[in-house]
Formats: sequence, C-alpha cells, structure tokens
Amino acid sequence: MDRYRAGPDGFPATIAVETRSVGRSVLAGMDRISAPLAIRADDFMRAATAAFFVAIFAVGGVYLTPDLQTPSELVSWAQLAIAAGIFSRKTMPLSALGIIALWLVALKDYDVFHLLDYLALGVGVAGYLLLASTDNARWHEKRFLVLFWGVTIALMWSSLEKFAYPNWFYPLVEEKPFLTFGIPRDIFIPMAGVAEFTLGFGLIWTPLVRRLSAVALLIIFTAAVYPFGRIDLVGHAMIMAALILIAVDPLSKRAAPVPRQPAAIAHARSLAVVTMSLALALVAVSSSYWGLHATFYGANGRATAGQISTHTYSPEHPHGPGTPAISKPDPQAHSQ
Repeated sequence: MDRYRAGPDGFPATIAVETRSVGRSVLAGMDRISAPLAIRADDFMRAATAAFFVAIFAVGGVYLTPDLQTPSELVSWAQLAIAAGIFSRKTMPLSALGIIALWLVALKDYDVFHLLDYLALGVGVAGYLLLASTDNARWHEKRFLVLFWGVTIALMWSSLEKFAYPNWFYPLVEEKPFLTFGIPRDIFIPMAGVAEFTLGFGLIWTPLVRRLSAVALLIIFTAAVYPFGRIDLVGHAMIMAALILIAVDPLSKRAAPVPRQPAAIAHARSLAVVTMSLALALVAVSSSYWGLHATFYGANGRATAGQISTHTYSPEHPHGPGTPAISKPDPQAHSQ
C-alpha cells in the first residue's frame, strides 16, 4: 500500500521544499531553461494544435483522436479546416466551435459516457482557442488556466477507467508484459490509475508541484511512443503539448511569490491542505464518474462488447471492451 501513498505524500514534501531557498532555486533554474518557450507559449500552443489536426487529417477516418474511427471523409476535411483556422485570431473561434461540433457529431456513432473521456480536453483546447483570440484582457489572461484545467480533469477522469474496466487493459499487459515491471496485472492496473489521478491533480497545485507533475507525465507519455508507435504519439499530442506548457508554467510569471514561513508550519499546513484537497477531488470526480455510469448503465450495469464504445479491439488498439472476457487467473499473482 505504500506505493499508493507515494504520490500524495510527495506533494507536501515538494511544497515544503518550494518555500525554502532550494525550492526557489529550482524554480528559478526551470524558469531560465524554459524562458525562450515561455515568451512564445501562445505560438507554441497554436502551432501544436494545428499540427495535431493536420496529423489526424493525415491519419484519416477519425474524430478528434485515433481511437474514434469514422468512415466519413467530411470529418477529416473538417479537421483540416480547424487546423487552418488556428493561424488567424479572427478564425480561431470557428476552430474552437469546430472542436465542440465534432465531439457532438461523434455522439451518433459512439457511447456518450465513454466520449466523456475526451470532453474535458476538447473543452479545454476549444476554450483556450476562444480566449486566446479575444481582445478582452480579463478573459484573455484566463486562456492557459482553462487549458490546464481541461487537461487535469481529462487525466483524472480517464484514470477511473482503470478501476471501472480493468479487463479492458488485460490484453494490453498480456501483449506487452514488460509494461508491468513484473507486478501482477491486477495490482499494476489500479496502481497506474492512482498515479494518473494523482499526477493529474498535481497539475493544478503549486508551481513546483505542477511543473514536476507535468514533467513526470511527459516522461510517461514519451516512453509510451516506443512500444505503441507514432499513432499513440498523435493520440496524446494535445495532452503532451499542454503538459509542456504546464512545465514551462506561463501562469507562474503572473503569480505572487510564495511567502516564507517556518518549515514546520509550512509542512503541517501543506500536508493538511493536500490531503483534504486530494480527497475532495477524488470524491468529486469519482462521484461524477460513477453517478453518470449508473445513469447510463444502471446501478449494476457495465458497458459490454455489444455497446458502442470509444475503445475498440484491434491490433493498434488492443485494450477495448470488444475483447472477450479474460477469466483465467493471472499467473504472476501466484508467483509472488
């Protein structure tokens, strides 16, 4: 169980370090390294978003992500139009509207509950494009905040899938057993869910916590490209672009400095706040997830292979409800 507590316990320690000179030195060093990108954060995000939509246009036959397939060529061309609209601030609102429209169009082909996996990120990116295009300074300065919250909610929401449908990931870990580092799959999958939820939560915490959380997630997503290929890179490109910006942290340039206080007080306060906040986030997100799950599938219902879902079984996407149920015991579980 210590592995499950490692993430949350690290937050107070990081915050305690952040209030000391060593923490401020680390942040200053990160600022120096990221300064060239920080001053062009908007250019980077717009270019990354446009490149993403060009990439999925090139992949073809998908809605917003390689997991959501469609035979419609019109959808592919619409995504190229979204990319084109990002190059001008005047047309960026149209691109934002196009992202939301494509999510709504996907409802005719896919299960609405599982499309929620993509809603927060889509709203975050669309919100960024809309706010980045406005001349209203009050709204314009909130563009990164909306984007970062979208990524945070998307990661925390999707992490719960590993608890709701761990069997969807069985084919994945059986096909590529090295992913579990020798840990039994029924332990590794919820551990991965805990890590994803906790690091997602960290993206909205203090500057050092959110930047280190973003770096950790970037390492994980980047490492996944080798075993899963460039399509996996395309699928995670928008999240990775946002994570790069969180690591650069343009928000901290406008934030007030962290006040100095005695280390013991800082540690006790941060421990209490982190514990309470993480618990509240877990309650809020999990209640929403399971509440909507019960609404769509009933109190004891589950998505089945016969229902349309975002996760379809194929050689490129092996973890999906279309796979036959795997009832055989995990051989690693008996070797421990």
